[in-house]
Amino acid sequence: METIRLGNVSVTRVVEYTGTVEMTSRQFFPGSSPELWQENEGLLVPDHWNPRNDLVLSTLQTWVLRSGGKTILIDTGAGNGKYRPYANLWSYMDTDFMRRLARAGVMPRDVDVVVNTHLHNDHVGWNTKLVDRAWVPTFPNATYLMAKTEFDFWNPENGFKQKTAPGNQNVWEDSVLPVYQAGLVKLWEGSYAIDSNLTLEPAPGHTPGSAFVRLRSGNDHALFCGDLLHTALQLEHPEFNSCFEEDEQGALKARRRVLEHAADTKALLLPAHLPGHGAAEVRRDGSHFKIVDWAGFSRI
Repeated sequence: METIRLGNVSVTRVVEYTGTVEMTSRQFFPGSSPELWQENEGLLVPDHWNPRNDLVLSTLQTWVLRSGGKTILIDTGAGNGKYRPYANLWSYMDTDFMRRLARAGVMPRDVDVVVNTHLHNDHVGWNTKLVDRAWVPTFPNATYLMAKTEFDFWNPENGFKQKTAPGNQNVWEDSVLPVYQAGLVKLWEGSYAIDSNLTLEPAPGHTPGSAFVRLRSGNDHALFCGDLLHTALQLEHPEFNSCFEEDEQGALKARRRVLEHAADTKALLLPAHLPGHGAAEVRRDGSHFKIVDWAGFSRI
């Protein structure tokens, strides 16, 4: 496990999965052109795209933060043993993620806070584990932070129409409701201060309650931005979406706003699914952006 320091906060990258998501560039990012991917081959190969078969590469990873004496997890991946009939890649996974978390020095009882940037299937899976045929909280001493807007959107009792509902089938029942019924969920609105270094802020678009974590500590600034960005190409070309956006215009606005802020403040961007070095700094380049440097993690 590798760790970097940002001010008084340590950040460890714990990977659950890396590889193809079994989608071509146009399937994953319908608004992008084949020419754009080909023109940026130097940026994308070998970590983010395979030009031979046009398959996009991705990562499921949890950011482990130690801040103010607390252990904080940002997003919990797909989890093991979850039935996902319309998301086959994440269905009945069987990984050693918990052992990797242990190698990072984190035991389930040690986790103080779990942040779900949103409630898609690949961000909440390790919220729970299967014990005696029942889904129970994996981190029994943690407060699980979920945006109230997001929680209400996915609550089947509210009847919201969801574009990405098929892929999220069973998620409410096996990964959200058990921690809520256990009294571990804190629903937040507006913004939410986790501690003096970390703040949750809304960035609706990908889902109505999508959020990012802003880190400010000493002279360091970082944005843990969930699914605002899915590929390195969006770091430089934010003008196209993934196929998983609930609100396409909202997603475009949120992505550009976060990139502009990162460029202006020299903040490190840490998306949820970026392979390779996993995080990057950007600068403005006309109406687009350029990657200035990658984070200090090894390539995966």
